Amino acid sequence: MKNIFKRTVFLLLLFPGFAQSQTRTGHAVGIKSFSYPTKQISDDLFGVFFEDLSYAADGGLYAELIQNRSFEYSASDRKGWNSLTDWEYTTKGFGYGTISVETSHPINPNNPHYVVLDIDDPGQNGVGITNLGYDGIRLKKGELYNFSIYVNQLSLKSIPVEAKLCGKEGEIYGVFKFKTNGKGWHKYAGSIQATSNTDSAMLTVVATQKSILALDEISLFPQQTFKNEHNGLRADLAQAIADIKPKFMRFPGGCLVHGDGVNNIYRWKNTIGPVENRIQQRNIWSYHQSVGLGFYEYFRFCEDIGAKPLPVIAAGVSCQNSGGTWQIGSTGQKALPFTQMKSYIQDILDLIEYANGPANSTWGAKRAAAGHPKPFHLQYIGIGNEDKQTDTFRSRFKMIYEAVRAKHPEITIVGTVGPSPSGEDYDLGWNFADRLSVPIVDEHFYETPRWFLDNNHRYDNYSRSRSGIYIGEYASQGNKLINALSEAAFMTSLERNGDIVKMASYAPLLANVNHTSWNPNLIYFNNDTLVRTANYYVQQLFSVNEGDTYIPDIISFERDKLSKDSTLASSCVRDSKTGDIILKIVNAGPQSAIAKINLSALKVTGNLIVSKTLTGNPNDQNSLDHPKAVIPIDTRIKITDLDSFTAPAYSLTVIRFAAKVN
Repeated sequence: MKNIFKRTVFLLLLFPGFAQSQTRTGHAVGIKSFSYPTKQISDDLFGVFFEDLSYAADGGLYAELIQNRSFEYSASDRKGWNSLTDWEYTTKGFGYGTISVETSHPINPNNPHYVVLDIDDPGQNGVGITNLGYDGIRLKKGELYNFSIYVNQLSLKSIPVEAKLCGKEGEIYGVFKFKTNGKGWHKYAGSIQATSNTDSAMLTVVATQKSILALDEISLFPQQTFKNEHNGLRADLAQAIADIKPKFMRFPGGCLVHGDGVNNIYRWKNTIGPVENRIQQRNIWSYHQSVGLGFYEYFRFCEDIGAKPLPVIAAGVSCQNSGGTWQIGSTGQKALPFTQMKSYIQDILDLIEYANGPANSTWGAKRAAAGHPKPFHLQYIGIGNEDKQTDTFRSRFKMIYEAVRAKHPEITIVGTVGPSPSGEDYDLGWNFADRLSVPIVDEHFYETPRWFLDNNHRYDNYSRSRSGIYIGEYASQGNKLINALSEAAFMTSLERNGDIVKMASYAPLLANVNHTSWNPNLIYFNNDTLVRTANYYVQQLFSVNEGDTYIPDIISFERDKLSKDSTLASSCVRDSKTGDIILKIVNAGPQSAIAKINLSALKVTGNLIVSKTLTGNPNDQNSLDHPKAVIPIDTRIKITDLDSFTAPAYSLTVIRFAAKVN
C-alpha cells in the first residue's frame, strides 16, 4: 500500500490525564444504570515487550554511558571485536608505556578481563585509555555524572589518576581526580559536572606518574536516572515506556531468552548481584550483554511504572535458529541434557522465590540485600518462546510446567505455540497445550496491515474452555500511520475478546537508530533523543483507555451494512474504577464513514467535551528528523455529534465519557 493514502487522520478522545494533565470544561455526561449484555475484559490486557535487540538495553534503556566497561567484548560477540573494542590507548603529551589485557587476578572470576598499564613516562598529560561510548557520550551542561572505577595498584607508591570528559579536539568538559590507596582491587567513585552540551564526548582515564596499575569496571552514569534509581535506566526512554501505562512488562525476550545454543540460554542468576560479579555473555543479535540491566533492575522498573512482571524462561532448549539458520522450521534447536534439567528447574523455582519469597528465604535474602526486602508480587511466568514444537521441546517443557505448578500453584504459567499464527508448529503447540491444560499460551505474528484488518474476528470463535491467549509479539511490518491504524483495528477485537485474550504486547519496544537489527519498533532513539512512532500512540491510547467490561452493539457503520468492510472497527468498554464509558472507532480506509452510536442503550444525556486529535498523512511516520509528523493535538465535539458521527478517512477516534453510574 504505497502512496495511495492522502487523507487526514483524525483522533478524538477524552479522559483525565492522557499522557499529560488537561482541563475539563462543560457538563459531565450522565449515564444512568443500564442492563445490557457485557463481557469481562482481562485486567492485564495491554502491556509491553522488552528484548535486548537493536541495543535496547546496553546503549539504550540501561543508562550506562561506557561501552565495554569491563573489557569483556570478544570475537564471539562480533567478528573483529576484542577486549579493547571501543577503547583507545591514550599517550598524548609525549608519554609512553605499554598496555595489556590480563586475566590472572580479576576482581571476580565471572569478570575475568582487565587492563594493565605499565607507564614508563607519563609525559605532560598522563598515559591511559579513552572510551568512545555508544556513538559518543552525551553530556548536558551543568548536570552531574557519576564516575566509578576499580583500580589495583601494582606499584609500591600511591598513584594519581584523572578521569576526564573530553571532546574530539581536546576540550575538557569535566574532571575527577583521585589517588590510589594501596594494592588490591579498590573502587573509586565521584561525580563530574559537565561544563558544556555535547553528544560526542569521550571518557579518558590516565595515570600521571610512572607506575603500574590494573583497571576494570569503568563506569559513567548520568546522576539523573529514571526515579533516581542506582544502576538505573535512561530517564527519557523509561518515561516513554511509563507513559504507555502498560499493565505488564515481558522480559528478557524474545529469542534472547533461549539463545543461540544451550550455552547461550539466558540465565537469570547471572544477572543479579553487584554488576562487577555478574556473568556477561554474547547477545544472540550479534553484540554483547553486560547484563547491567538484569532481573533485579527489571523487577524494580516494573514496580516503578506499575506494570506486572512477566519474566520468560527458556524451556530447556535453545532457539531453533541457533547457528544462524534464521528461517521458520529451521533445525538448530538444541537441548539441555536430562541430567541437567533438575538443577535448571530449580533455577526457575529460585526465580519465583527471588521475586516473592520472604526476606529471610535463601533467594529473598539476595533480593533484600540488593535493596528490596519486600516481594515483587510475581504473578506470571512464561516458559519458552515461539519454540519449534518437537519432542525435545515438549518433554522439557512438561518437566518444567509440572514442577512449577506443583511448587507454586499461585503462579500463572504462560506456554508457547510456535513462531507463527498458523501452520504445523501452531497446531502442534495448541494440541500440546490442550493436553497439559496450560493456563495461557503465547501467539506471535508479524504480518501485513491487510492481515491485521482481515483478522479482526480471529478470536471471536475461539473456545472459551481452552487456554487463554497472550499475544506476546505482534506488529504490522511498518511504522506508517496505516500500520498503526491496522493494529488499532485489530486491538478493538482484543477488547471484544478480552475474556479469552488475556494479554497483548507490541514488539519490539526499543531500537537504537544506529544499531537497528529489526524493524519495525515502537520507540526509536539515539544517544541524544527519542521518537514515539504512530504505533506508539495507538498503543498508548488503548492502554491508557483500557476498560474492564466490553459492551457490544453500541457502534455501527452505515458503510458496513451491505458488505463487511474490514477497514472499519470499533469497541465500547467501561472502566468500573471511574465509571467511564470509552468508545474506540477505527476507519483505516480511504473514505470517511458514518458511525452510529447507540446512546439510548447507554441512556446517556448531557454535553460532551473531546480532546486530543492525531493528524497526518497515512503514509507519514515519525522519525528523529521529524519527530512530530504524527502527534496528538486538541479538538472537541458535542454529544449530539455521536448520533451520526463522521469517522474521517484513515482515523482512530477515542471518546471517553466522564460519567456517573447510578
